[in-house]
Amino acid sequence: MKRIIIAIGWASAVIGWVLYQRSTGLGTVGSLQSFIDVARGAWWAILAFVLVYTIRPLVLFPATLLTLAGGLLFGPVVGVIATVIGANASAMVAYWIARSLGVAPKDDPDAAGLLAKWSARMREESFATVLLMRFAFLPYDLVNYAAGFLRIRPFAFLLATALGSLPGTVSFVLAGASITSLEDGPAGIDANVLIASAAIFVVSLIVSRVVKRPSTELAVEATAEDETADDASAKQLVGAASFVS
Repeated sequence: MKRIIIAIGWASAVIGWVLYQRSTGLGTVGSLQSFIDVARGAWWAILAFVLVYTIRPLVLFPATLLTLAGGLLFGPVVGVIATVIGANASAMVAYWIARSLGVAPKDDPDAAGLLAKWSARMREESFATVLLMRFAFLPYDLVNYAAGFLRIRPFAFLLATALGSLPGTVSFVLAGASITSLEDGPAGIDANVLIASAAIFVVSLIVSRVVKRPSTELAVEATAEDETADDASAKQLVGAASFVS
C-alpha cells in the first residue's frame, strides 16, 4: 500500500507538470525563465528556489538548469549556498522515493555481470562509490534513484553527494552568474565569471580522473584474480578427471 501511494503521488506530480506546460505553452527553459522573472528581487526568492529544487526530481526537471538559475538569481556566493542546500535536499527526496519503492537487497556471492558487481559495490562501499560517480559527472538523478533503490546507507550517500557535487555545483552556479537570461544565450555574458567557472569545471574533471584511476585498477586486479581462480579450479577438475580415468 505504501508503494502504491508513493507511485500514485509521483505519477500525479508528473501529470500535473505536463498539463502545466501544455496550458502555458512553455517548455522547460521557458518555465524556468518565467520563475526567474517572478522571483528576481523578491524576499521569498531563496525559499522558493530551494523548495523548487527540492521537489525537482519528482518531475525529472534538469538539475543543471536549476543550478544555472541559482547563479543567475542570487550571484556567485548566495547562489552556491542556496543551490547546495536545494541540490542535497533534492538528492535525498529522490533517494527516499526510490528506497520506498525498492526491495531489500539479497547478497549473492555468485552474482555475475557488471551490474550485479557494481550494485554489490555500492552497498558495500557506499561512500567511495557514490563519491566516484559524483566526480565522474554521472546523471544526477540516476545516481540518486539507484542509491535509493539499492538501499545503500543514507548518511554515506548524503555525505558523498555533498562533497562530490560541490565542484560541479560551484562551476555551474558561476556560469549562471555570468549570464543575464537563460533565453538570451551568449548575450550579456560576464567573461571573467565564465572563465572562473570553466577553470573550476576543468579542475573537477582532472580530480575525477585521478579518483577514478585507482578504482579502475582495483577492478582490473579483481577481474584478473577471478580469472586466475577460475583457471586454477578448471585445472583441478581436469586433474581429478584424469586421476579417475
